[in-house]
Amino acid sequence: MDDATAITNLLFRYAELMDAADYDGVAELLARARIRTGPGPDDTVDARRFADRLDRMIVRYDGSPRTRHVTTNPIIEVAADGATATCRSVYAVFQAVEGFPLQPYTSGRYHDRFARASTGPGTSPSAPTCPTSSAT
Repeated sequence: MDDATAITNLLFRYAELMDAADYDGVAELLARARIRTGPGPDDTVDARRFADRLDRMIVRYDGSPRTRHVTTNPIIEVAADGATATCRSVYAVFQAVEGFPLQPYTSGRYHDRFARASTGPGTSPSAPTCPTSSAT
């Protein structure tokens, strides 16, 4: 699998996990990531802390957030040496809660940076990692 496809799959898998309220899965998917959650220097967290925050903050109805995350327009740029990449994409989240149909809830942009994982047991030389991700 080429790097651009791996990055796109990561974006879509994240959306799938969020809609399933599988925050442990989010932590596993982004295990090597540092996620920027705000504008300050202390607003970057590891994947476990990010997933724990999601688990505490997102309201679930019968176990489901009743959301549909849609990520589109990924613009992926892989460095010539293949060691790093960036991806800019757009997201929209739709939600259906009691008494209301599925409707837009929030939208924004992701700005992600990736670095190739080091080769070793259990890693692929072509597996990207996401050291920093931010949503605007």
